Amino acid sequence: LHMGKTMKEDLIVVVKYIKQLYPPEFNVFSIYAELYHNYFASQMKKSAESHLEGKDVYLLLSWVHNFYPKDMRKDHVLAEELEKVKLGSLLPSSLSKELEKKYLDREEATIKNLLSRCLDKEIQRWKEEEEPEKFSGHFQSELLGIFVIQSIYSGQKRAKDISTAVGEELSHRLWKELPAFLKSYKDAFEDFKEKSKKHRYYKPILIASVNNCWNFRDYTEKNMSEKDDNKASILSTLSDIENSGFDVLLQQLFVQLKPIYKKFTENKWDSSNEILNEIIKTTSKHISDFKTLKDPFYHAIIEKVHAHLVKAYIVRLLKRKVSLKSPAQQQNLAQHISKNAADLEAFCTSNGSQATWLNSALPKLAEIIRLQDLGAIKIEVATLATTYPDIRKRHLEAFLYIKANLSRSELKSILGYLADGTASLLPKAPLFSDINVS
Repeated sequence: LHMGKTMKEDLIVVVKYIKQLYPPEFNVFSIYAELYHNYFASQMKKSAESHLEGKDVYLLLSWVHNFYPKDMRKDHVLAEELEKVKLGSLLPSSLSKELEKKYLDREEATIKNLLSRCLDKEIQRWKEEEEPEKFSGHFQSELLGIFVIQSIYSGQKRAKDISTAVGEELSHRLWKELPAFLKSYKDAFEDFKEKSKKHRYYKPILIASVNNCWNFRDYTEKNMSEKDDNKASILSTLSDIENSGFDVLLQQLFVQLKPIYKKFTENKWDSSNEILNEIIKTTSKHISDFKTLKDPFYHAIIEKVHAHLVKAYIVRLLKRKVSLKSPAQQQNLAQHISKNAADLEAFCTSNGSQATWLNSALPKLAEIIRLQDLGAIKIEVATLATTYPDIRKRHLEAFLYIKANLSRSELKSILGYLADGTASLLPKAPLFSDINVS
């Protein structure tokens, strides 16, 4: 630092005050610049060949790639004169590369070790009877959700400050480490999930663990190329953690809802409004816990709830428990289903569901029950199949059991129409393919 400062200040004096005291052919500035450079470079080489560690390596590389070529040689007073001298680098290329490798190896090992220690500390925290930290109302681990990404980003920035090439090399190295770290995190999470169900803060820790994924996901999406295999591996592992957390958070709700849904067919849909109110009330209690999820995860889990509520309702319609012969009875059931569909949609939407693709399923099924004209039924079935191309003949056949006034030939005609209309289509999102028909 002293040599660099001295060289810069002295050369500025040469440019401003000394150069004009000599004839131009003396090239006074070149002589001074070369002498200073050669001495500085010799001292730098001597330092580089000694056993340097950590910050010293970083400082030397910063001089070679950054301070010397940018701060000194691009100085507004010196730049024009130094351009004529062609001084070269402070270190030979081979020695510079050797220092870069030493720096990168050490930085990679340091950050890898830091990630491992962060995970160990997080696992230790899970064993303690403490609620996770909250940031802006969302449970999150400061270590895994914030500090790890900051450490990676800071390491990349330091390396990039040396040079773009060094920054890119460290980034590639760390991106190879990240999938392994996240798999270790996933394994630890799964272990906690299975063995710590009686933990006082079981749900908050699950929610915090899901929320931790957001910064990793955001960092990966913004910084890694689609062609990088590590990106796909990272995002896949994050999805596994998120979905695993969602499954546990939703499990208790879905278990509680199952006997309530059975009441639809047990009561022949006569008390459907009361039953649906009970479903909504039960679901509301569980949704309040999900508010501590970060917004993207909250919306994702609410959409899973929305999908479950609609699918569970369809399952009851396919159970072949209700068979109605008169059009009046069918119209009455269609009205019940339409009312339930509207209430379900209003409830899910008001709680943040953006799964609008689910909203037309029950109304379309209600319309098929209401209609009596064979041609009109076929048109409605075609519309349903266009919207939900994963519906199959087995689903429709079980559903049409409700319409007991259809003849065998009419039923066959409708089923054949569906098969022709959906053969080549794939669903954008699964609905009926997740529903088994017994």
